Amino acid sequence: MLNPRRLEILRAVLAAGSINQAARNLSYSPATISQHMSALARETGLVLFEKQGRGIVATDDARHLADQAQALLADFGRLERVVADLRGGQGQHLAVACFASAAEQWMPAVVRAVRALQPNLTVEISLNEPVDGRGRRLPDLDVRTEPAGGTEVHLDGYARHELTVEGFVAVLPEAHPLAAEPEVSLGDLAGEPWIDYDIYDSPIGQIVLSACNAAGFIPRFAARLDDHRAALRLVAAGIGVTVLPRLAVTRLPDGLVARPVVRPAVARRIVVHARRDPRRAALLGHAVARLRAGARETDAA
Repeated sequence: MLNPRRLEILRAVLAAGSINQAARNLSYSPATISQHMSALARETGLVLFEKQGRGIVATDDARHLADQAQALLADFGRLERVVADLRGGQGQHLAVACFASAAEQWMPAVVRAVRALQPNLTVEISLNEPVDGRGRRLPDLDVRTEPAGGTEVHLDGYARHELTVEGFVAVLPEAHPLAAEPEVSLGDLAGEPWIDYDIYDSPIGQIVLSACNAAGFIPRFAARLDDHRAALRLVAAGIGVTVLPRLAVTRLPDGLVARPVVRPAVARRIVVHARRDPRRAALLGHAVARLRAGARETDAA
């Protein structure tokens, strides 16, 4: 079986460029580093380093092994944190996955509420759009976006709770001709340059593109990003327009207005999946209740 620590040392040697520099970085002796690399070569049956002049160089096999080990080591780090949690007692951590605007608008109140219930709790919040959970704890709470009229998604081992159905708004410069209207028909934006905040094609972006298709056009993007706050700054600079859920526009930069989108209306359903864990039912229920309250406050704003 491969030793994860030796894989970490291999990556450290490649990053440092030499065994001696890696030894200094890791506070090991060069002899210890060499012993670990020799042991890893035996474990794998690969030639990891070759002599070149007075030194050694990594082989292509060593570089490929180090690249492939990155994801494994991230998952192993997550496993080590799980073991630490178990040693310290269940419930020392609460892992939450959510999208950026939920993290910004709802998570402060959720963290405050669950830590009031359990003061030693550490809440770990990670973004799930785009979805990539490597190296993170499996979420105890997973806040997700679904198409408002789409099929409900249910996750094995989790209870599904619907939080709200939220409409989208068009964000425009104050001087834009449509800014004077109480609402904006999506088709009226067909000829506008758009600012895309979902370059990775996550569920929220798919909802907007589906609505544009229903309105008979494909957006013409002037810029594409993966951050809605930066997208708003580009709209404020007069580069284009964008369509965002209401939760993402609670605080607009100066010079912008938000108008409800109609014909067709664009909406998403926000749900939270809570892990089914009888030992933590009270904590998870408390967090879900706080999320529901946050959703109600957003709806009433």
